[in-house]
Amino acid sequence: MFKEVIQSIGDIERVAQAFLEAHSEEKVFAFYGEMGVGKTTFIKALCDALEVEDYVTSPTFSLVNEYSSNKGNIFHFDFYRIKNIHEVYDFGYEEYFYSGNICLIEWPELIDTLLPSNTVVVKLEELDNGLRQIMTEKL
Repeated sequence: MFKEVIQSIGDIERVAQAFLEAHSEEKVFAFYGEMGVGKTTFIKALCDALEVEDYVTSPTFSLVNEYSSNKGNIFHFDFYRIKNIHEVYDFGYEEYFYSGNICLIEWPELIDTLLPSNTVVVKLEELDNGLRQIMTEKL
């Protein structure tokens, strides 16, 4: 569906805009990649492209952050610290994932069974030369 190489930190804005254009109809995005590959950095660039006015940070301790934009609400999840799937049930994930709003999910491998069938899988990886590659496919 989408494949780009991020050449530099300054190139992220271009790639984020192209990503959003390629996925203008999709709402739920699951970001896979090693720690430090740039998932949160890319999500911040997506939020900038979506004209989020809030300060974008990783919701590592809160599980979800909500941002406002002229495109509607955006929900940013980080499941890195969950201990079991029941924590996700307890905060009502369905209300977010099926809300029709954009959901940006870090560490989705910890909740794979709960992802909607229309989720876009976003894979980030570091290339040998330090560049980052981003690829997407349907779940």
